[in-house]
Amino acid sequence: MVNLWQKGIIYKVTMLILNKTARVFSKPSKRKIYEYLRSINFHPGKVFLHKLVLGIETSCDDTAAAVVDESGNVLGEAIHSQTEVHLKTGGIIPPVAQQLHRENIQRIVQEALSVSKVSPSELTAIATTIKPGLALSLGVGLSFSLQLVDKFKKPFIPIHHMEAHALTIRLTNKVEFPFLVLLISGGHCLLALVRGVSDFLLLGKSLDIAPGDMLDKVARRLSLIKHPECSNMSGGKAIEHLAKQGNRLHFDFTPPMQRAKNCDFSFTGLQHVIDKTIMQKEKEEGVEKGQILSSAADIAAAVQHTTACHIAKRTHRAILFCKQRDLLSQSNAVLVVSGGVASNLYIRKALEIVTNATQCTLLCPPPRLCTDNGIMIAWNGIERLRAGLGILYDTEGIRYEPKCPLGVDITEEVGKAAIKVPRLKMKI
Repeated sequence: MVNLWQKGIIYKVTMLILNKTARVFSKPSKRKIYEYLRSINFHPGKVFLHKLVLGIETSCDDTAAAVVDESGNVLGEAIHSQTEVHLKTGGIIPPVAQQLHRENIQRIVQEALSVSKVSPSELTAIATTIKPGLALSLGVGLSFSLQLVDKFKKPFIPIHHMEAHALTIRLTNKVEFPFLVLLISGGHCLLALVRGVSDFLLLGKSLDIAPGDMLDKVARRLSLIKHPECSNMSGGKAIEHLAKQGNRLHFDFTPPMQRAKNCDFSFTGLQHVIDKTIMQKEKEEGVEKGQILSSAADIAAAVQHTTACHIAKRTHRAILFCKQRDLLSQSNAVLVVSGGVASNLYIRKALEIVTNATQCTLLCPPPRLCTDNGIMIAWNGIERLRAGLGILYDTEGIRYEPKCPLGVDITEEVGKAAIKVPRLKMKI
């Protein structure tokens, strides 16, 4: 608490600032000044003038936490990645992910708070991912968060994982609504128009698996974990790395859904075609399954290029649809690309070709904010606090939701518009 001497000092300083900078306004009453002072968390050596949110993320295989203030300053963060464990098992096994979250969440949250020099009692609210994601993983984050909320009597802000990814760009760049967002990761793939903090129009989504999931499966089928340069990389990173050494023209994979004039995505069919190609090459080279093909780099390059072209074309149509319906500015529209796959520089370059052709600005959060993290969850909490949306003071009945759509689905309307996309040369 602030004692009378401390309040006196702050009162004098506050009055001095007000007198110096705002003489044209009437002098505020002592009551208003003291109300303002009571809204400040005061401790010797630190004064928090801003809202402070603790963000907790456990939707998949990363245990993450961060403290962010309303100006977007990241005061502290911590993350525990499970990547190495899941690389050894050939994919994410939900019960294993759950156990690792349980083992690390208390340490990670404490580390984020410790680095930020913020105690739980000084927080304005606690924000946590509760949808969508792996059920067992979401449950760990929600359970731990509700214990904190109950213990320290703080408001709780449930977070939609994809909303957090979409709004991250507003932490790093000055981006006004509306803007178009492409979210591409190992678990998600969608295009949406962002009209407000919780106001989304869903334009397109994957009809089966996500691009990151497909790239991971191709990397496993190519046994890239046995490649000396890729042994410690995730599947997607291994494909991107090896593709730089390959010639994409040695294999011809057709981008999916060429005839469908909508903004939906599909990757399962492409994956099956790639699997058949790999099997055929193994026979030709006399290589057993599990050994590395001499043509692995060429296959990686072709897979990456085809994936980039598919994503770029659907995004191109979404931009044209939004401009046709005056949902985006004709001259200074913004496309935001986020999610783990957004860190793939080849795919980014394909999207740059699209934004250059449509007079749009392409923006991506820094790579470390594209993958799952606690910062984006805390920032989403700040955005919701500002807007007064979804702040819970009673958490009874709150549940995690493994599957949860984002915003209002207008994909059918987009399909009916049947917008023809001009052919672009994808010289990357």
